[in-house]
Amino acid sequence: MPVTPLPTVPDFLTWLDVEKLIEHLLLQLRGPYDALLMITRGGIVPGGLIAEALDIRYILTAAVEFPGGNQERLAWPTFSQFPSDALLRDKRVLIVDDIWAHGRTINTVRGRTQAAGGRPEVAVLHYKPGASLFREAGPEHYAAITDRFIVYPWEVQRGPDDLRERAPAPN
Repeated sequence: MPVTPLPTVPDFLTWLDVEKLIEHLLLQLRGPYDALLMITRGGIVPGGLIAEALDIRYILTAAVEFPGGNQERLAWPTFSQFPSDALLRDKRVLIVDDIWAHGRTINTVRGRTQAAGGRPEVAVLHYKPGASLFREAGPEHYAAITDRFIVYPWEVQRGPDDLRERAPAPN
């Protein structure tokens, strides 16, 4: 199945952009959810904002890595972090990530949640249906559809030199 190539020019989002996307996403979410499962690392910020807005206190994380990145599509994933089945069983679980590009990581987390007996729903800020490897199974909730190369504010480099430049001058 051919995959649409992604643009190489980044589209840098601001925190205000993210707030608007979260607000749009919140209008779609119909709780209550028993748990929120954030996919590291991209899902941590939107997951935290959603958990706060919906007063979800049962928060879990999933860290999934595919060997060879997205080039090796048949590779088996490694879960360096995932909740035990007992924490997901019989729970309505909101799975959150920042973006659904190819969909491999999110569908792997969704599948493992279902296998544990959970009832997952996926929410992302951006959905890229043209790049998705799963044409028949997209996210249940998304704030925007795009084909752009998105850079979120938490992905921007913040090294020590950059922080010194932005720090206020001492009095």
